[in-house]
Amino acid sequence: MSKLELGELQITALTDIERFDVPLTTIFPEAKSDAIKNITWIGPEILSSGLLHLKIRSWLLRLNGQVILIDTCVGAHKDRPNWQDWHQRDGVNWLSALAAEGLKPDDVDVVMCTHLHADHVGWNTKLLNGRWVPTFQNARYICSKDEYGYWSEAAALGDDKHGSFSDSVLPIMEANKMELVDSDWDLGPGLHLEMTPGHSPGHMCLKAKHGQGAVFAGDIIHSPIQLAFPEISSAFCNDPVQARESRLKILNEIANDDSFLIPAHFPNPGWMQIDRHDEGFMPRFVV
Repeated sequence: MSKLELGELQITALTDIERFDVPLTTIFPEAKSDAIKNITWIGPEILSSGLLHLKIRSWLLRLNGQVILIDTCVGAHKDRPNWQDWHQRDGVNWLSALAAEGLKPDDVDVVMCTHLHADHVGWNTKLLNGRWVPTFQNARYICSKDEYGYWSEAAALGDDKHGSFSDSVLPIMEANKMELVDSDWDLGPGLHLEMTPGHSPGHMCLKAKHGQGAVFAGDIIHSPIQLAFPEISSAFCNDPVQARESRLKILNEIANDDSFLIPAHFPNPGWMQIDRHDEGFMPRFVV
């Protein structure tokens, strides 16, 4: 199933990188390989040969004639030498996925950034005549005030992670297209933003109150492995303890109300319902 429909809300994945591999010990240094092997539903599409398999994608939402993007992946022509899979990409896959939905960048109305890491903001901008300019000329970009403040200060101190603040965030602010918001902010009818800090200081989730409901969880959870072991935060989390608290809060809410968990990097289709199991959670398998 390539689309998820929740009442009036239609959800489609736009994939930028089909498979991005990270050593398990790099992203989850606290993970115990033997314990993971005992989880029968963690298959090779999630983990194999010590490599965790992730996807990098945006979520395209259509609601009442509006076109909304949640996160914008790695982008094109970005200098990311520390991650060769991200470095100087042509962006064809992502643009093709957007075009397959009958859309052009100018058709996007809203871009919501769950946080400002390089693999979530890349398509915010495009290179035009040697300058980074907003890719989505008719869109308003939404970001947490805390998130922007943190990375703005970090960049001023010379800590511009991967250069993404300079090439994918600051040009949006300079073009007066970035709206900085606080927690508990409504993006649209039945679309509610909530602070879920920890992975980054101002990380936000989007809760959709349509149909059975859904939570677009960004990076509060990177892999289904963290369903079985929700106490494990990634090595890329700014505050691992706070990230765990945010993750457990969201996962418990989703398990309680049977809504869909929709993170950024899960295997296809990218969404799932979950149930409590042992000390954690597991995907709900439909028989």
